[in-house]
Amino acid sequence: MSRHAALGLLLVALAATVSARAEAQVPTVDSLRLDVLYAAAQQHDPRTRELALRESQAALHLRTIANERLPSVSGTAEEQYQSVVTEFPGGLGRPGQSLLHDTFDANVQLTQTLFDPSRGARAEVERAQLARNRADVLTALYSTRQQVNTAFFQVANLSARHEAMLATITDLEAQAQVAAARVRNGAALTSELSTVRAELLRRRQDDEQILADRVAAMRVLSDLTGVTIRSDAQVSLPTLERLVAESRAMDTVRSRPEFARFARSRELLARQSEVLETQLKPRVSAFLRGGAGRPGLNILNTTLQQYWIGGVQLQWTPLDWGHAARDRESLALEREVVDAEAQSFADALRRETTSDLATIDRLQRTLATDDEIVALREQIVRETTARFREGEVTAAQYVDRQTDLLTARITRAQHRVELAQARANYLTTLGVQVH
Repeated sequence: MSRHAALGLLLVALAATVSARAEAQVPTVDSLRLDVLYAAAQQHDPRTRELALRESQAALHLRTIANERLPSVSGTAEEQYQSVVTEFPGGLGRPGQSLLHDTFDANVQLTQTLFDPSRGARAEVERAQLARNRADVLTALYSTRQQVNTAFFQVANLSARHEAMLATITDLEAQAQVAAARVRNGAALTSELSTVRAELLRRRQDDEQILADRVAAMRVLSDLTGVTIRSDAQVSLPTLERLVAESRAMDTVRSRPEFARFARSRELLARQSEVLETQLKPRVSAFLRGGAGRPGLNILNTTLQQYWIGGVQLQWTPLDWGHAARDRESLALEREVVDAEAQSFADALRRETTSDLATIDRLQRTLATDDEIVALREQIVRETTARFREGEVTAAQYVDRQTDLLTARITRAQHRVELAQARANYLTTLGVQVH
């Protein structure tokens, strides 16, 4: 069983139980993992129910086709008056006898199909349509992955900025205590303490904004997945290096559910073409009709009579002036359209993955220098802090060096998140399952 087929069965099972779980308590998470959020977003998507609905719809259609094997019963009744009827010459029947002006007939007919070549083909069309509908839903649900990527990595980016800001705030708090002690001892001016405290307050404000943005991003992620996310939830960046390397070596984009949808569309067109071929084949059925009429089968008897008729009926249209052939040609052209769309989609994905890979390579190189930049900035801050304690540099100079370090740390954290996001986007573009 393919991965997409297995995913389809899983989502059908989820859809079948969604009503029973509607009243269940919304789960709460205290850590964020990308693969878990993918699954939660697909399960939470209202379109998941469509799988079960499509299954039920196809079952009804198949049952209708299967019931065509059973005999059908129909009834008619008719009463009419004719202004002119046939009159028989004197040598036939009674002299001057004529048919009735007013006639009546009521009957019930039982029809049993003996041979219908289209029945099996039409059932295959329904099954192919169901497979196509499943592929449509899975394709639609897959789009939630990119939305989850955007929200998840926004939370991750803000979390990384918050951690860098906390480190700076902690250091500023320590240096504010040093400056306060120096002011009390008369070793520094009050402005030195004010400079550090002002910077500390500004960084706390920045951190409040970061936390507010993080809560907003978490709400978006919660709405996508249907789970409640704690405000202090930890973000676990996925480790995707191996998956990216393996996928890069295979150089394929055929894992996307859209390609399964294209395949199901081709299959549906093929089954529809088979139905058209059966339209030129004969159909055979048996019938039995019974009723009462005035006159009955004996038109000379003017009393109400009971009767029955039985037989075999052949329906055959050997010549349709090319109607079926043109329809089959139209389906063949539609298949070429599907092939063209599949190729265009594959080309677009390859171009997109080329951009993703370029971003991944650039960020990998950038991160190597980010570590070096942060190490150098930390060394500078350590030296500046020591000199600030000795009164050799001003508070403004210390704050400037601390700002440089904060910028370097935030830049490195952002690059780490961006690299993870670029890898996730690349795998999402390919349709590779993240785990």
